[in-house]
Amino acid sequence: MKIAVILGTRPEIIKMAPIIDEILKRNIDLTVIHTGQHYDKEMSDNFFLDLEIPAPDYNIHVGSGSHGKQTGLMMGGIEEILLKENADIVLVQGDTNAVLAGALVASKLHIPVGHVEAGLRSFDMTMPEEINRRACDVVSSMYFIPTEKSAINLLAEGFSRKNLFITGNTVVDACFRHLDIARKKGFEEKSLDDLNIDEMDNILTLTMHRAENVDDKSRVENVIAALRELDEMNIIFPIHPRTKKTLQDFGLFDDLNHLNHVHIIKPLGYLDFLQLTSKSSLILTDSGGLQEEAITLDVPALTLRYNTERPETVTAGGNILVGCNKDAILENAFKILNDTEFRDKMKNAVNPYGQGNAAKMTVDAIQKYYDEGLLNIEAPENIMDSFERKMHIINEDISVREFEEKNNGIIHMLFDGEEMRFPYNDLNIKGMCVSYDIFQ
Repeated sequence: MKIAVILGTRPEIIKMAPIIDEILKRNIDLTVIHTGQHYDKEMSDNFFLDLEIPAPDYNIHVGSGSHGKQTGLMMGGIEEILLKENADIVLVQGDTNAVLAGALVASKLHIPVGHVEAGLRSFDMTMPEEINRRACDVVSSMYFIPTEKSAINLLAEGFSRKNLFITGNTVVDACFRHLDIARKKGFEEKSLDDLNIDEMDNILTLTMHRAENVDDKSRVENVIAALRELDEMNIIFPIHPRTKKTLQDFGLFDDLNHLNHVHIIKPLGYLDFLQLTSKSSLILTDSGGLQEEAITLDVPALTLRYNTERPETVTAGGNILVGCNKDAILENAFKILNDTEFRDKMKNAVNPYGQGNAAKMTVDAIQKYYDEGLLNIEAPENIMDSFERKMHIINEDISVREFEEKNNGIIHMLFDGEEMRFPYNDLNIKGMCVSYDIFQ
């Protein structure tokens, strides 16, 4: 079996590192394709070396550009590589343009696509990430899903439960794996040593980069106003170059930089940043991935957004959406600082993304599909069976597997009277409302 992994950005590399590690441990043939969507020094071979995974076999060096231009260039490069590599499955992760390009090319070549971190939905179609993740899911064959909630999103969109694998999120595997590597290396960024992070109390790590926030002056002003009043905290702000330029254009950078408790530093390498977040008392962010990392590292998070494709972090109690509302930021930050019971509840929130075995479960599922011949995409030779779509309340003691065998069908959705449920094979569905297809 040969697995091709397509990567384009730093978060993809981070989250796919545990899967790459697992593939190599099993001596499965592996091809890594880097689109070069992120092309700065941090994306060089040194980053792969830092994470103790092999450098890519191919780098397309697509660089920056408009969404259409970038995606088109990626598709051309990926197609050329896949035509000669004969991969049995292509893995993509998340919601970037590399994911969209890889999924479209592989599916057109009749190579099955495995979507790692499938099923996330913000339901905000102004976000390019939402378009990418939805389009990828349409053409994928295997879905490696972080939570039951994300799996239900896919069921509601008509995907078969037979191809859905709730694995947890590899971000958990990555945090544990990479924090060990980081601690062995120590801090490499001198500014962190100069700040004496190891001796600091009440560290607030701030990240803000989304255009809908940093391009809106009133939102930036609200955040800065909140930061001004959080003078009990040591605020560490690794600032994105684009964010810095926007603050300067708005005439707000000096206002923030002159606050004694706010330490603006250059962007950090991943391992340094992971150590910083692990030592933080609070994270204030508009990042998606950092919401996941925060709950994994038991650090309360306040998210500077009005929606999230990681709602499980909010439901679990480790994350609160505060938008760019000064009052909401301050109310929740002070509560975390001063209310021990509230802070401990957020820190001890049960991680919805699993316990760190997502990579193993993902490769297990791929190996099983390969062994059973389920990775072969072939044109049908038989006339399509007709089917009826039905919905019933079940009045007998029966499991999902037993119901499907008895009725020669497949269950799509379950409702237990309070919430939608995922149809696990052994789940007893007595009393539930069931939507299912019966094949004739």
